[in-house]
Amino acid sequence: MGKKLLCVLLAVLLVTAVFAAGKKDAAASQSTGEAVGYTYGLDKTFYSEQPVTYSMFFSDASWYPMKDEWKTEGVFAEITKKTNVTLDIRSFDSGDYTNKIKLDINAGNSAYIIPKVYEEGPFVDGGAVVAVSDYVQYMPNYMDFYTKYNMANDLDTIVRSDGKYYRLPGMLEAAMQDYTIMIRDDIFKAAGYDVSKLEKDWTWESLYDILVGVKKYMVSKGMCEADDYIWSDLWCGSESGQGKGGNLLKLMGASYGVPSGWAVGNGMQYNRDKDEWYFASTSKDYKDFVTLVNKFVKGGILDPETFTQSDSVATAKFYNGETVLMSVNRGQYQTWISGLDAGKVGKGNYSVYVTVYPKGTNKYAAENSRLENGVMIAEKARKELGEDGFIKMLRFVDWLWYSKEAYTLHKWGVEGKTFQYVTDAATGLKVKKLMPGFKCGGLGIGGAETDEDIRLKWGFAGGNFYYGHTVAEMGDNFIPVIQDYYARLGKYRESRPVNPPVKSTEDENEQLNLWTTPLIDNVNAWTLQFVTGQKDISKDWDAYVASCKNLNSEKVVALINEINKRK
Repeated sequence: MGKKLLCVLLAVLLVTAVFAAGKKDAAASQSTGEAVGYTYGLDKTFYSEQPVTYSMFFSDASWYPMKDEWKTEGVFAEITKKTNVTLDIRSFDSGDYTNKIKLDINAGNSAYIIPKVYEEGPFVDGGAVVAVSDYVQYMPNYMDFYTKYNMANDLDTIVRSDGKYYRLPGMLEAAMQDYTIMIRDDIFKAAGYDVSKLEKDWTWESLYDILVGVKKYMVSKGMCEADDYIWSDLWCGSESGQGKGGNLLKLMGASYGVPSGWAVGNGMQYNRDKDEWYFASTSKDYKDFVTLVNKFVKGGILDPETFTQSDSVATAKFYNGETVLMSVNRGQYQTWISGLDAGKVGKGNYSVYVTVYPKGTNKYAAENSRLENGVMIAEKARKELGEDGFIKMLRFVDWLWYSKEAYTLHKWGVEGKTFQYVTDAATGLKVKKLMPGFKCGGLGIGGAETDEDIRLKWGFAGGNFYYGHTVAEMGDNFIPVIQDYYARLGKYRESRPVNPPVKSTEDENEQLNLWTTPLIDNVNAWTLQFVTGQKDISKDWDAYVASCKNLNSEKVVALINEINKRK
């Protein structure tokens, strides 16, 4: 046997032995749930015998800002009570969260735990975050979900060219389309449109025609003027649209097969028939998409302020009856109802309907991934805690984000204090229900004006923890209205195939980032000008395409397809 072959075989045997030993050690630890200094394991509460503190970044949403009570008696206090772990919270406003944590991480001042990350690429190449895939064998709750729900192909979409991934994602048993549209059903029906009978096959074009009819009715009844807009949306403007057009352009773009708004990414789309990538932001589908959005604006239906205004301005217009449709998600449904009750519309003076949003050129829902935003772990934590301390922290992270116990805690609060289990009369099953005197906008559960909101008061049902898990867990707070929406969505729409991963090297990532950052800024700027009418689509389209080529769109396509051929 040649020396080279012998060395290769020895190396393989060594790696196999180390991996087997790691699996054996992990399996033994998981079966007993015991380790030096702490308890952990599948379906066990992580508990550190000695008090320990881990630093953590926190994305603080302005519509339910963190309060001191969250730390003294709320979600963070309860985490400490259960685990003996204190989270040293370093909070940034959600609107600027990504930029702020980038600055801290690049300055070598990272928190140990970095949640609420949607795209880990910018953090990976500098070596500031750990390849978490090297450590997941120490995370029993994570591995149980990964195995039980066959997540391997999904996780492969975030594996990089080194064969590793750097973000612990929220994992879903099934993809769920959260964001959609709520309409004033009373006004639509008065104008002659029963959306519940139209939504199965309606398109954005047919919605436009419907809204023209609704506005005509409203003008005839003195409910608005001819030059008023009847749709003025949120999650698109200065506060949460991120300069991209936010949620609405994401939904409408996806229905035309192009990435836009929150989902713009690098502007690329995959052609499955040709097994190649193309720059979707200058495609015919993209042109059709922006033309469609502009039609709503030009036709006096969609308020162009949608793409600049704060979210509170948009909701106020809906609550005061100025507009008759607005984006919604399952967490905000009850908040919109409370706003209508308290606004000029007034309780008892309206009815609403949560729609399956229209189709464009395809029949897919916008969401098709079983992965959500997730958690990165700083390299700084591994260096400062040492290997044993680092693995201990990962087992705490495993409990906090992937155990059923922690999911219930940071979603519902404390049994007997904020919620209780009751028997559902229809099914005979045990279900969770808020205790008397409590409500929660984040769970879509309303209540009296004097009831305490468990998210506002104590931080439960917050976005830094509450995502992922099984369909049953995700739906354990769904009121009948939301359950009905998901039932209709399942019947009327399909799940789009997931794009394959682009496993670029560090050097390729750096080059792609250099090209795509100014390129996508340019795409977003032109897109907003097209949809609001500041640019003429028919006259200025060629200039837009040329501007993208000048910013290396063709080079991005060439490099990504070169990477794609390596798979």
